[in-house]
Amino acid sequence: MSFFAKSNSTMAKAPAQPRQVPWVEKYRPESLDDVTSQDHAVSVLKRTLESSNLPHMLFYGPPGTGKTSTILALAKQLYGPDLMRSRVLELNASDERGIAIVREKVKNFARVAVSTPTAQTKKNYPCPPYKLIILDEADSMTQDAQAALRRTMETYSRITRFCLICNYVTRIIEPLASRCSKFRFKPLDTGDAISRLQDICMKEGVKCENGVILSVLRASDGDLRKAITLLQSAAKFHGAAPLAANADDSAMQVDTLPTEVSVRSIEDISGRVPQDIITRLIAAASNGSGDRFAKLQDVVEDVMLDGWSAAQLVTQIHEELVTSDELGGPEKNKIVAAVSEIDKRLVDGASEHLSVLDLMVKISGIVMAK
Repeated sequence: MSFFAKSNSTMAKAPAQPRQVPWVEKYRPESLDDVTSQDHAVSVLKRTLESSNLPHMLFYGPPGTGKTSTILALAKQLYGPDLMRSRVLELNASDERGIAIVREKVKNFARVAVSTPTAQTKKNYPCPPYKLIILDEADSMTQDAQAALRRTMETYSRITRFCLICNYVTRIIEPLASRCSKFRFKPLDTGDAISRLQDICMKEGVKCENGVILSVLRASDGDLRKAITLLQSAAKFHGAAPLAANADDSAMQVDTLPTEVSVRSIEDISGRVPQDIITRLIAAASNGSGDRFAKLQDVVEDVMLDGWSAAQLVTQIHEELVTSDELGGPEKNKIVAAVSEIDKRLVDGASEHLSVLDLMVKISGIVMAK
């Protein structure tokens, strides 16, 4: 009995652990003013917010550009926290994409009468007399489901507004797209993305060495959500937890300060090939002395034996050469054509080693013939 009594006493005195929240959710915009880089969409939505007359909307653009965050921020400003549960329905259409979902869940929510807000909520928020249905990844919905949704949008437009979110607007049927006000979300400007990531680093106390933020943006390819997640992973990787020689002796606690996040750790976590390897491959392809093919073959074999992904190698070689100032337009055109051919081979399941070697031989011939 004494053992259990001691255990219960110890558990009762243990401090509550802080709730861990992913940074993507922690720093999700709370209002339209917090949305980054989407000036046109934000300005139009602010005007509709003032009039409280919201049309059906279609948000489209690359992933991680703020589409879902923008409509959720708008919903919070329209209804406030109390009405969000009863007035807003958010569905991921990639999971629930069949016609049955439109006929049941969406239609049932759309047809329900609008709830009456409290006096306090009405005082602080516009609370317009309609509900909001958010269909994320709507381009994954089947054609039949989209056709059924068109009829639902028409029937209940007086008390329900729809916001469709997709990456590819061409996959939304025209009758559905024509009923929505379209908002294109462009990839974030480098300057805005850098300032956003630096702000997160400052708030979280993350120290980064020079070039880390740019390396994160290169690895995320314009996707701010991916960039924030990558930055959090790197911060956790470098932030060591406090060590203790004896759990019962607080005097023996040793605090280990987190080290700086390095460019190499970003490359390791993201799966990108280190820049020095890409530089080594291109230098071997550009070297015209001696037996060029034998040297190039040795370099490619060493790189492939290290286990690097051929697809990632091809992608980064393409990025490096297309943005190079040492090559002209004709050479870059030939390199892009060669990269396209090799990429197709890799997708079809060809040998990674031979494909990379073939690409580097072709690039070597193009560069040397310049």
